[in-house]
Amino acid sequence: MIPFSLLAVVLVFGIASTDGLSGYQINCGARSEKVVGDVTWVPDGRFVTVGNASDLQSPGLLPVLSSLRYFPDTSARKYCYVVPAERKSKYLVRTTYFYGRFDGGSAPPVFDQIIEGTRWSEVDTASDYARGLATYYEAVVLATGKEVSVCLARNAATKSSPFISALEVSPLEDSVYNSTDFGSYALSTIARHSFGHDGSAAASYPGDRFNRFWEAHSDGMPVVENAASVSPEAFWNKPPEDVFRRGVTTASGSESLELQWPPAPLPAASYYLALYFQDSRAPGPLSWRVFDVAVNGETFFAGLNVSTAGSMLYGDKWPLSGKTKITLTPAPGSPVGPVINAAELMMVIPLGGRTHPRDVIGMQALARGFDNPPADWAGDPCLPQGNSWTGVTCTQGPLARVISLNLTNFNVGGSISDGIANLTAISSIWFVENNLTGPIPDMSLLHHLVALHLENNRLTGLIRPSLGSMPRLRELFVQNNALQGMIPGSLKNRTDITFQYAPGNNLS
Repeated sequence: MIPFSLLAVVLVFGIASTDGLSGYQINCGARSEKVVGDVTWVPDGRFVTVGNASDLQSPGLLPVLSSLRYFPDTSARKYCYVVPAERKSKYLVRTTYFYGRFDGGSAPPVFDQIIEGTRWSEVDTASDYARGLATYYEAVVLATGKEVSVCLARNAATKSSPFISALEVSPLEDSVYNSTDFGSYALSTIARHSFGHDGSAAASYPGDRFNRFWEAHSDGMPVVENAASVSPEAFWNKPPEDVFRRGVTTASGSESLELQWPPAPLPAASYYLALYFQDSRAPGPLSWRVFDVAVNGETFFAGLNVSTAGSMLYGDKWPLSGKTKITLTPAPGSPVGPVINAAELMMVIPLGGRTHPRDVIGMQALARGFDNPPADWAGDPCLPQGNSWTGVTCTQGPLARVISLNLTNFNVGGSISDGIANLTAISSIWFVENNLTGPIPDMSLLHHLVALHLENNRLTGLIRPSLGSMPRLRELFVQNNALQGMIPGSLKNRTDITFQYAPGNNLS
């Protein structure tokens, strides 16, 4: 979990080109589409089924910050947005928060955010809001299925309803941050700066086609201007050309450049660090610019020769903690000092595992079949631990399995989907005292099932003979339904099953 964010800014939402911005730009709580420049922000109704919308009355707000969705249901273990995705593709996910005193309180609530079943970070926007700022968080994650889930959840510090102002999910090309094993890790953005700039933002969309925000950073160092063209396609991470327009350097060729960046101390962790450089001068006999790069005194790269075409250095699991100092030391006899144009820093987050794909398919099918499942039945069914779906118990480990379902007296309607047959590790099903209708589906593949309680519903149809052939089944309760027909001989002959079918059925 990331205990802080350096990404508190006055948000500048980019103006899109006529090609449009890929992915989804979701305006949470909005009731209609809103256009900022050429970017269309869509309402969130198709991506979330819970929570309440609220409009903010603060004057002068950007359209994207003028509404939000909040989640007052204290019984739900999480509140999830589910966004369509392409399986095994990489996505930049950005969440934006602006409190606006929507609940009449004096300070924003503190809560967690979860991405693809992994606890991503704590959301604490109080200090930013006190300065009139919105706060955003970014992560890069691999879609393991055809959806990406982003959820909010209460924690011990939560005093009021979690909320969200905007959610963006943008696809990334394969080469971007490609040294990271996204099957095991996600990246969470700590800082992304373009050096030598003043103001709030140096680049975003359309300059950065993935709509990454490159914030301005200036600390009084000499600034170099650059008019030479740089091709983003020459770099794995595809940085926008605008971030190379300026950089910081030293007053003479013999001086080292020391950069305290990022400005805030870091928690001890592994980080992805990318540094970008370009020489602003035309090639010539005396135009070489060579220097060593060190991070906190450790060699990051020796003998970097920067040209007008630009250079990029990266470390994919660089250990950092506390204050970070980047030192650029010129080679002996260098005619000019070192230069740096931009940098990105992301925390490497180990993924918390995921639910077995077969169980995900089964649980999603059940959720679709129910008329009113619990409010938190979206996102990963099992993870993170402590935030599984209500009534769902799972194994622990990197690939969680559903082992128990208990929705007793939840007033659930609809039918029991045939997809329940995918839950092949389950041992206990309790759907007691609900309003379920339709037949009992085939459960013959549930070889670990010990207890099946479907009493006090409105189920119809026959009792399947396969229920009597399930080797571990010991409890079968179906009384007070509307079942009919013959009791299968496979059940009558079982002396090791407690079978309760009366009253309330028409069975013989």
